[in-house]
Amino acid sequence: MNWLREWWRGICCKFAFFDICAKLLIIMARYKGPIHKLCRREGISLCDSPKCPVKGRRKYPPGVHGVKGYPRSQSIYGKQLRAKQRTKRMYGMLERQFRKFFEQAIKIKGNTGENLLKLLESRLDNVVYRLGLGQTRRQARQIVNHKHILVNNRKINIPSYITKKEDIITLSSQALKSEAFQDRLAALAKTERPGWLMWDDKNKTGKVVNDPDIAYLAEALEPSMIVELYSK
Repeated sequence: MNWLREWWRGICCKFAFFDICAKLLIIMARYKGPIHKLCRREGISLCDSPKCPVKGRRKYPPGVHGVKGYPRSQSIYGKQLRAKQRTKRMYGMLERQFRKFFEQAIKIKGNTGENLLKLLESRLDNVVYRLGLGQTRRQARQIVNHKHILVNNRKINIPSYITKKEDIITLSSQALKSEAFQDRLAALAKTERPGWLMWDDKNKTGKVVNDPDIAYLAEALEPSMIVELYSK
């Protein structure tokens, strides 16, 4: 019976190992393709770069047909899909993670679309970007991944971590000594940021003072369309 017990234990360990690997792949999954192509496809700047092609001469989606087939009429489903893709790509998420955020938004009391945008705005990588510590969301995500950010004096390296009201955002001691961050911190006093975030330039700390304000986001991202798409 001992050999049978050992055989079964080996099988269980193998399945556990593969399960852990699958979970790690899901956590680490992110889009690695050309970001400007997504900007052109969605018609808005997702990269926050001054060189974004949406702001330039090519204001039509990428593809072999070029400007000839643009603009095209869209069905209701097509508009809903574009609203979902636009929001998902803006925050740098893949489908599975975005769907999980939507399921969280359903469980919160109130408007599901507004709850979804508030959750997305509360992500740690987005808060770092909104504070001005990162010039783009991609850069902010990298800063978080490299363990440069502390939330309430705890080192957090999970970009999807949900911040809450009264949370204090600071840089690690290693980051404060970096020349790159010193240059960035020098410019933060003049950086514009939403009213729900506060930056103390003297102590070099950020604070979440209120729930995210999504009034200026709702019109461009159309959260109601996302709710309609997922409700089918």
